[in-house]
Amino acid sequence: MSSLTTRDVVEELRAAVDGEVDDSDRRRAEYSADASNYRVVPQVVVSPRDADDALAALDVARRSGVPITARGGGTSVAGNAVGTGMVLDFSRHMNRVLDLDAEARTATVQPGVVMSDLQAVARPHGLQFGPDPSTQNRATLGGMIGNNACGPHAVAYGRTADNTHTLDVVDGTGRRFAAGAGTLDAVPGLDDLVRAELATIRTALGRFKRQVSGYSLEHLLPEHDADLAKMLVGTEGTLVTILGATVRLVPLPTAPVVVALGYPDMPTAADAVPALLEHEPLAVEGIDARLVDVVRRHRGPAAVPELPDGAGWLLVEVGARPGETDDDVLARARALAAAGGTEAAAVVPAGAQAAALWRIRADGAGLGGRTPAGAPAWPGWEDAAVPPERLGDYLRDFTALMSDRGIDGLLYGHFGDGCVHVRLDLPLETARGVGPSRDFLESAADLVAGYGGSFSGEHGDGRARSALLDRMYTPEVLDLFGRVKHLFDPDGHLNPGVLVDPRPVDADLRRPHARPTLARSGFAFLEDGGDFTTAVHRCTGVGKCRADTSAAGGFMCPSYLATKDEKDVTRGRARVLQDLTNGSLIESWDSPAVAESLDLCLSCKACASDCPTGTDVATYKSEVLHRAYRGKLRPVTHYLLGQLPRWSGLVTAVPGLAKLTNQVMRVRPLAKLVLRAGGMDTRRHMLSFAEERFTAWWRRRGTRTTMGERRRVVLWSDSFTETLDGAGARAAVTVLEDAGYEVVVPAERACCGLTWITTGQLDGAKKQLANLLDVLGPYVAEGIPIIGIEPSCTAALRSDLVELLPDDPRSRPVAEAVHTLAELLTAPEPLGPGPDWVPRSLEGVEVVAQPHCHHHAVMGWEPDAAILTKAGATLTRLAGCCGLAGNFGMERGHYDTSVAVAETALLPALRQAGPDAVYLADGMSCRTQADHLVGRRGVHLAQLLAGQA
Repeated sequence: MSSLTTRDVVEELRAAVDGEVDDSDRRRAEYSADASNYRVVPQVVVSPRDADDALAALDVARRSGVPITARGGGTSVAGNAVGTGMVLDFSRHMNRVLDLDAEARTATVQPGVVMSDLQAVARPHGLQFGPDPSTQNRATLGGMIGNNACGPHAVAYGRTADNTHTLDVVDGTGRRFAAGAGTLDAVPGLDDLVRAELATIRTALGRFKRQVSGYSLEHLLPEHDADLAKMLVGTEGTLVTILGATVRLVPLPTAPVVVALGYPDMPTAADAVPALLEHEPLAVEGIDARLVDVVRRHRGPAAVPELPDGAGWLLVEVGARPGETDDDVLARARALAAAGGTEAAAVVPAGAQAAALWRIRADGAGLGGRTPAGAPAWPGWEDAAVPPERLGDYLRDFTALMSDRGIDGLLYGHFGDGCVHVRLDLPLETARGVGPSRDFLESAADLVAGYGGSFSGEHGDGRARSALLDRMYTPEVLDLFGRVKHLFDPDGHLNPGVLVDPRPVDADLRRPHARPTLARSGFAFLEDGGDFTTAVHRCTGVGKCRADTSAAGGFMCPSYLATKDEKDVTRGRARVLQDLTNGSLIESWDSPAVAESLDLCLSCKACASDCPTGTDVATYKSEVLHRAYRGKLRPVTHYLLGQLPRWSGLVTAVPGLAKLTNQVMRVRPLAKLVLRAGGMDTRRHMLSFAEERFTAWWRRRGTRTTMGERRRVVLWSDSFTETLDGAGARAAVTVLEDAGYEVVVPAERACCGLTWITTGQLDGAKKQLANLLDVLGPYVAEGIPIIGIEPSCTAALRSDLVELLPDDPRSRPVAEAVHTLAELLTAPEPLGPGPDWVPRSLEGVEVVAQPHCHHHAVMGWEPDAAILTKAGATLTRLAGCCGLAGNFGMERGHYDTSVAVAETALLPALRQAGPDAVYLADGMSCRTQADHLVGRRGVHLAQLLAGQA
């Protein structure tokens, strides 16, 4: 063992490696956890730029005796992507598809390439990589190889091992070699060991497809071509580090048909699987009624198409065989449905409905992270598998075990392979729950072993299950695993604590060591028991925030999409805040590590809705700023931009002052001086103040009297609308009156405190909100709905009001009474205008729409899209943040990131749009960003509907 200190090792690494070498507390906290229950703090994180970089880093680690853990997307649920020494992050730079041979149907990739990126390269050639886990848009091929990932289509295409041709690897001694069929001589002694243990390998390993636990030594048998590459798949970085891989590709399925089969419960559904497998389906997935209910609540009723009667379903995909027609596939699908043993069956041809059915299963993979009651559900018994013919009986016994121990979780999984996914509400919040949790896992392990199953069916054993392997394998098999480990890694540097000489399953658990952080004067954290610690531990690390989900309408996580740095993603920030509650690395709210982690958070709130666990970093950031700066001097931007309504109110209160100020700020040198003094970027332009307040316009205009009784609505003039840009509100008056409403505008000013909230000045925000309740509360008490104009302010009332003033009885009624204009106009009577109202025709109008992030996250933009579609507009709906995000993009140090975020969707769309296209943006930030960066003026939905665009 080397006597080098961590500082010595880091200095050697920086001298040897071109990529990033980071041993900061913040970085170590970010990489201390993956998607499992474990927290293991590394000494240093290295992001190699190429294979030579990785080899140099590995050489330093070996010479210094530092343990090595390879990491891809960090989505491992078993704890096999965390380690005490050096974490090698291959996803940052080594993430390319190097070659694709369409004729040979192979692709050569670097270990950090995201699987969906490989699919995108292969798709034009009519090819794909067969195994497709639900995390495919952020999981890397290196990680999939490490864990032997499978996914739903492994029924047809096999596991990652079955689709791996050769591997470029380096073992624990520093030997680099190409692993493939017939290459056992690359590791001295391996061929002899296999020949000596043929009987043990043939009888104990490879008994059924999803036997992933342990080392899959059956691939080394002579009858299996002594395939070293396939054996190394699933070894979890304990034998070799992968530098590259050549994988096999399969043809894309043509128009697969989905067969939905309903059963009274999940075990009964599982009983039907063997008969269905005889029809050679592409996939057989099981989903539970409670999981469907969770998807329906989270995504909305429209997201869940009608399913056959039942409380448990099988979704079976049937694809075309060579030479088959669509009618042939439908006929086979009907034959399969007839073999399902249930009258509750639906055969759905390829199309939108089939895709929606399949999406239920994909959504459930993330939403299963909480129980139906909303309690945290943890991995740990995530993917056990049994032979498919025994699955029904296993599920009966497993659900009985859960019931007996008072454990709950949502069941789903790859039933065609006998693999069951479930996250369980194990009592891991406190140290008292660790023992009962361990006892449950041991009992579950004994149950699976009794059914001839595997503790891991596709995610690997990691820290979650390695110590349980003695319940599945004999001492002779475990000794064989140890001898194999010694041949590849005699000094035990590669991912120690996993598979061989494992750490106990209850060692290094993250959640029990976090201290409660009860709500005080900031947010109430009502859905998390009033505990900030519970709130930040919503993040289980599934990593959806690392994926570019814009194609599916996602907005998360804009800064990460711009920087590709774990620091700037929801998960990375949550890990730092989790460490704050643990206190071993990061001890204080005003720690530089916390400030760095949250610096590029745009407070867009997209994570609150796009993250399946509801991790809301925007709220956490506000709470942190509130606590960190309480009683201290704040940055100047907090006083200027964070209290903007106060200053804009003063400027617009004096007749003529707004006009004069606007004229002065058009003098660029003067504007730059003001921007610099205010902590803002001098490349920005100053905001323009309204030269006539909206309420002054309203008083001057006067209320229009009409014949007949009209429903009253309150048009709420928030501070932005009142003092900066009232055009949307003026147009909303026209639209609302045309729709048959009597518009009421309160004379008193009512600010939601949004800018105070985003800068963590929560005492000031509460004062603003209390005043708002005084103004709007009486209208709500009369049953009059409130219509918001600025989306961020509307969202503040819908989401933040109750959290900041939970004890005020007016808070919830006001929050529930607030609607967007589109929500009102598309609502059924008596709230909505009724079926006779139709929007002004927008036939022939090209609309490029930028939904505001808060609008997307809190209210949803579907009503707006529905109105535009009904009006006949040609709609391009953008996904992702505009990049300005209120004060964020104005502040010094954020400009480059702000522009980079805008370049992910907004700016390219505006450049491609025709000159007559209407840029629709209800959010003032979205309009300001486009105006500042490309000179494109945006309009509010009300302006478009009123014919004022």
